Amino acid sequence: MVNPPHLLAAVDLGSNSFRLIVGRVEETPSGSPIYQVDALREPVRLAAGLSRDKFLDRASQLRAWDALKRFGERLRDFHPDHVRAVATNTLRVAKNADEFLAEAQNALGFPIEVIAGREEARLIYAGAAHSVPASAGKRLVVDIGGGSTEFIIGSHYTPIHMESLYIGCVSHSRQFFAAGNVDEYSMRQAELAAKREIEIISSEYKQTGWDQAIGSSGTARALAELIEANGFNDPGITHGISRGGLERLKRAMIKAENVNRLKLVALKADRIPVLAGGLSIMLGVFEELGIEYVDTTDGALRLGVLYDLLGRTQHQDMRTVTVEGFKRRYAVDGEQSGRIAELAISFYEQLEAVDVDAERRIENRMFLGWAAALHEIGLSISHSAYHKHSAYIASHADMPGFSRTDQARLAGLVLGHVGKLGKLSQARDVDWTLLFCLRLAALLCRRRADVGFPAIQVSVANGGFDVRLPNDWVALNPLTDYSLVQEAAEWEKIGKPYRVVYTGI
Repeated sequence: MVNPPHLLAAVDLGSNSFRLIVGRVEETPSGSPIYQVDALREPVRLAAGLSRDKFLDRASQLRAWDALKRFGERLRDFHPDHVRAVATNTLRVAKNADEFLAEAQNALGFPIEVIAGREEARLIYAGAAHSVPASAGKRLVVDIGGGSTEFIIGSHYTPIHMESLYIGCVSHSRQFFAAGNVDEYSMRQAELAAKREIEIISSEYKQTGWDQAIGSSGTARALAELIEANGFNDPGITHGISRGGLERLKRAMIKAENVNRLKLVALKADRIPVLAGGLSIMLGVFEELGIEYVDTTDGALRLGVLYDLLGRTQHQDMRTVTVEGFKRRYAVDGEQSGRIAELAISFYEQLEAVDVDAERRIENRMFLGWAAALHEIGLSISHSAYHKHSAYIASHADMPGFSRTDQARLAGLVLGHVGKLGKLSQARDVDWTLLFCLRLAALLCRRRADVGFPAIQVSVANGGFDVRLPNDWVALNPLTDYSLVQEAAEWEKIGKPYRVVYTGI
């Protein structure tokens, strides 16, 4: 790994295009701005390969893998901690996403996270807010992607409202403009379909209000370039997108009758198949939200990923901020969660494999801490089977900074921290070492008090675990002794040896 530590890279596996951006971090007294030094874009149109029953076809997968191989060459010398790859709507809904991602990660050479819609919205806002001039008021950011559209209202760098709706330029173009044909009726139906989706959020958004509207990323930039280059904007407006500009572009498209016959300055060939869908959604946005003008920026998801990645490298991980928020929301017993976290991490430090790199060890410790912090949030629903409620919340709640993979990993630890292990025996990617540490810590801290523990030694043995405790301490704690015997039996049921050894006899 030879890339300078001030270089970061983000990969955006969008529903229409795959993008790679490499940014250079500049350390200044007032902050750490990121400047783009390289970028790649591949018009993969992944969403176009999604069948009606939500399976990605072979052709779209091949296009995607080939693009990722090219990205992988560019990133070959990057340290894993300096690269983050995220996938959006199409891979959120594709039923064969797991199979696709296995090969995709091999092609890219780095893990790929499928992020939830609101997490995508958060990162989009971060990217947009860092790419436009500072503003004292609230901003509305609209990002029309290939399979979804994100709407965010925020102030400065902080989002206030975030929503992701299932309308995108690829899916809309396929549904309403087959073979590129455009007429008055199809365009109006596409606008109405977009408005119906936006209507769900319009009342709340208009009530909150905004001082500036921004269209981010590819669709908005493509529409703005066409409107600007062809003089479609309203008088006095030279940049951005006006309502009149959208209407004139629509009239030109309807007059051409097919997007493939459209003759306009600055019309890029790779945008033609999704242009009508993107235009109809933007028209719906303007009409439903009462917008007259939007400025545009190319800084969106991928730039937001870079700034989020920068926060992680500078120990300002958004995931930790989110966990702290959850602790307050669910009135977590901070002293108890702290005891369990400290003890679990101490066990993990005894078990750390020498072949696990330092960054991975740090990440593992963080997950143990987060799992300990959130393992009892289900008590807010019911004490009965609270761990199942905790796991459900961890798995399904909007958790800024966490990818779906992160949330699944966290939910698995929370679910498995107590009770039968058989429920996890068929699950994929269970980190049994972390689970062992968390379960043992939770078992020992059952009294919910700072009782003090003797030297407890743990080790990996014969594919399972050994726990060594002083015999005199065990004799004074018969409930713990009994619980450890039950715990050993539980691990034996799933085929993992678990031996409790009494020392000092």
